[in-house]
Amino acid sequence: MRLAFYSSASGNTARFVERLGVPAEQIGPGAPPRMTAPYVLVTPTYADGAGRGAVPKPVIRFLNDAETRGHLLGVIAGGNRNFGETFALAGDIIAAKCGVPCLYRFELAGTDGDIARVRQGLERLWTQKPSTAA
Repeated sequence: MRLAFYSSASGNTARFVERLGVPAEQIGPGAPPRMTAPYVLVTPTYADGAGRGAVPKPVIRFLNDAETRGHLLGVIAGGNRNFGETFALAGDIIAAKCGVPCLYRFELAGTDGDIARVRQGLERLWTQKPSTAA
């Protein structure tokens, strides 16, 4: 099982990923990591009221690499329910553009229930893809 994730200064996404206890590559401000095996992307959403800017720029740079994008199995999106219709919008945008499912949406740093559901979902995903799991 492998994840790639982006987290802002708030650290909410980083805390969520850390609690999952799954190997993960962080997408930072510098050169993005290159993924050479199947993975799931975890990203927060940063949209204005009209939904613009929902996908963080470092995530866009990360997914601009064709090989990295080709190994993407799905996306998990974070957000804040206070933003209504744009809650976790980055997941929907990435899923549509990359042709993968938005596997889960969580608020802020997630709850214990979110962590348990995502762990179970990731285990099912990797069990279905045993020959490609890293």
